[in-house]
Amino acid sequence: MCGIVGFTGNKEATPILMEGLETLAYRGYDSAGIAVWDGSDIIMKKEKGQLKNLADILGREPVPGTCGIGHTRWATHGEPSFINSHPHGDAKKQLVLVHNGIIENYMRLKEMLQEKGCRFVSDTDTEVVAQLLGDLYRGDPITAIKRSMRMLEGSFALAILFRDFPDRIYCVCKDSPMVVGFGKDGSHIASDIPALLSYTRDVTFMGDKQIAVLSPVGIAFYDEFGSPIDKGCTHIDWDLDAAKKGSYEHFMMKEICEEPIVFRKTAEQYVSARTGRLKADCFPWTEEDAAGVKRIRIIGCGTAYHAGLLGKKYFSELAKIPVEADIASEFRYSDYRFEEGEVLFIISQSGETADSIAAMRMAKQAGIRTVAVCNVIGSTIAREADEVLFTYAGPEIAVAATKSYLTQIIVLFLAALRLGQLRGTVSEEQTASLLAEIASVPEKMQALVDAHGDIQYYASREFSSRHVFFIGRGIDSALAMEAALKLKEVSYIHSEAYAAGELKHGTIALIEEGTLVVALVTQKHLAAKTASNIEEVRVRGANVLAITNGVMPEVDSHCALTWRIPESNELLAPFLAVIPLQLFAYYMAVQKGCPVDKPRNLAKSVTVE
Repeated sequence: MCGIVGFTGNKEATPILMEGLETLAYRGYDSAGIAVWDGSDIIMKKEKGQLKNLADILGREPVPGTCGIGHTRWATHGEPSFINSHPHGDAKKQLVLVHNGIIENYMRLKEMLQEKGCRFVSDTDTEVVAQLLGDLYRGDPITAIKRSMRMLEGSFALAILFRDFPDRIYCVCKDSPMVVGFGKDGSHIASDIPALLSYTRDVTFMGDKQIAVLSPVGIAFYDEFGSPIDKGCTHIDWDLDAAKKGSYEHFMMKEICEEPIVFRKTAEQYVSARTGRLKADCFPWTEEDAAGVKRIRIIGCGTAYHAGLLGKKYFSELAKIPVEADIASEFRYSDYRFEEGEVLFIISQSGETADSIAAMRMAKQAGIRTVAVCNVIGSTIAREADEVLFTYAGPEIAVAATKSYLTQIIVLFLAALRLGQLRGTVSEEQTASLLAEIASVPEKMQALVDAHGDIQYYASREFSSRHVFFIGRGIDSALAMEAALKLKEVSYIHSEAYAAGELKHGTIALIEEGTLVVALVTQKHLAAKTASNIEEVRVRGANVLAITNGVMPEVDSHCALTWRIPESNELLAPFLAVIPLQLFAYYMAVQKGCPVDKPRNLAKSVTVE
């Protein structure tokens, strides 16, 4: 959500901080600020609104210096304002810090500090941390940080400048991500990898309650007790250009266009190009393990949860095993009792989703095996899960997930196929046929991307719609949920997904003359039933757009317009059908003039509850 950057070295800090903040802007923010040591004092500059506002101030009032921190804030405590913007300092002017996360006991700490005579100027929990550190500081930053950690409840990632140590940045985190980078011109820190890619690919992911001290010549790490520790380095091989917009107007369009590439790249990690077989060592099961799996539970949030709904269909169909999918934020507060032989799948693009991390830790505490489907090496979920099935989407900058969703569902499909293979519920012939068809999917995807002009034209006619309903059965019902989310996220059009068979149980009351209904019909064995539901809404005045798996005359006759995906196996149809749905959401948003990559009130990575 909020973004942190920091640099100390032998180059001017401000341009590096501003570039990092611009890179992290996709996470969502409503104000921004920096703090830099200028040789005699820590100078803060901050402003409400877009980064351009801060850049304009720095253009008029430049801040020199080679050590600094920066922040983009997404308001939680206190309204978006200059006063509430980060950075924040203590009353004694000993330190300045930026903060991601939520301090749950901030009011108790604030009252305690006020009794000591401390005066607060903002409404934020972050200023409470700054004032607390200032109260505890006696000349040794690490001792003050250790003491403060014992008093703070909640999640936090902190980057701190102390006036007494002007070339160092002190960092600590708990339940909030922080990445440290080793650059040739100095040391970097950021809350997400893309902010570091221009300067280094060699990074370390900080663990809970670990402390890092960045200096121009290196980085030292300490545990929560202040004892030095050694931490390994991870090399990030993401393409730098993948984190840049290039010639595209929006990241969202760029990332949709990358889907044929990332689908192929992800599939190739799990399927041998030489033999056309699944790579046995890439999956978390031996034959003995597979026989012992009694139940699978899948958790995720938002788009990741919708990927989990498709995963549920895949594991049920291919492995013939009981499967449930849950929203992580609900599951973590349930009284669910895990069963022996149960496996928990956690889906998260960032690997830092707070609710998913909490649910995963519940399962681990209960002794349940955990498998992550994740895009970020070294993230909290990737580190803590028993096994990880990585997606290979590369950096995804637009807030609305597109290519990450696609790679999640192909990984889930292949995992289900491998489990079915080991359990004997999928034959070798079926496996070979499905894998052969998967190899042809990227080419079909590219054809759909290339036909985006038709979708753009349709959106130019329909963007004034006030309500859009997506309907489907079986797999299509799960895909409809993601389609509706994508449209509402980027275009702000009210959109909902319904199982087509549920229309008569109340939903059809919402249909009126001109209502846009998008019917997904990729499951041929359900086409006749869905066609009946389409007719039900059509005769009540709905304008129906159908997305079909090849030619389906029984559907076409009931619809105003049909978009056909290349004919494919029903289980694989979502990989293709999702592309026109994403393009539809994109072009509806563009026609309305919405900020496609940074929708209002949304953040890319939700690292707090």
